[in-house]
Amino acid sequence: ALLPPEQPADEAEADIRLAIVGRTNVGKSTLVNTLTGQERAIVSDIPGTTRDALDTLVEIDGKSVLLIDTAGIRRRGRVERGIERYSVLRAIRAIDRAEVVVLVLDAEELATSQDAHVANHVLNAYRGLVFAVNKWDRAREAELTKADATDLVRLRFGFAPYVPLCFVSALHGSGIEEMMGHVQVVHDEWQKGVPRYELRRVVMEAVAQHPPPAARGRSLKVFSVSMDETAPPTFTFYVNRPDMLHFS
Repeated sequence: ALLPPEQPADEAEADIRLAIVGRTNVGKSTLVNTLTGQERAIVSDIPGTTRDALDTLVEIDGKSVLLIDTAGIRRRGRVERGIERYSVLRAIRAIDRAEVVVLVLDAEELATSQDAHVANHVLNAYRGLVFAVNKWDRAREAELTKADATDLVRLRFGFAPYVPLCFVSALHGSGIEEMMGHVQVVHDEWQKGVPRYELRRVVMEAVAQHPPPAARGRSLKVFSVSMDETAPPTFTFYVNRPDMLHFS
């Protein structure tokens, strides 16, 4: 009670707020250092080196990008008490502050259940998402091709088939331009508005092709839809019986 009221921290102005997230030791800090061109984050083979979220404002292809490096996220049951617990909380907060999130995957241990766990954090926060398979320079040693890696990632992340996928080497700087291209496209889509007539046409065509199932002689009817907000895109559907709409 004796402490002064908390002053909200000033958020740096940027065209894109980008969080770099993933499991521990997948190369997030190396990726941030490559993007900034300086050793902004500590890089070590020891998992859990990054304990806090670091903000770095850089200019990439004429756009100002606020990079938010984060501590590695583990599954809830594996989060230790103390420092690591708060590292995970800060990482989740960094996702909330971002507009687009790059989920860094490890080419040597591709698409684990922890990765799917992190992706769920991002989607539940309604943020744009890009998959980046890091350490691709070691793929030949692991006898891994892009086709095989793509199939595995798409299988593991079947709940998000629309997410762009790229292959990078943060250590050598390869694939970074393609990754940032995906980030820009996802950011544009995240804040895009859809005209009401076009939205209604698409939804009505979808309903006509896949009518909602009937239950006890009653069926769900979709009358109209409108887009209320962008960033993230938010829609309102006008129906006859909301209770019959399954969450899926």
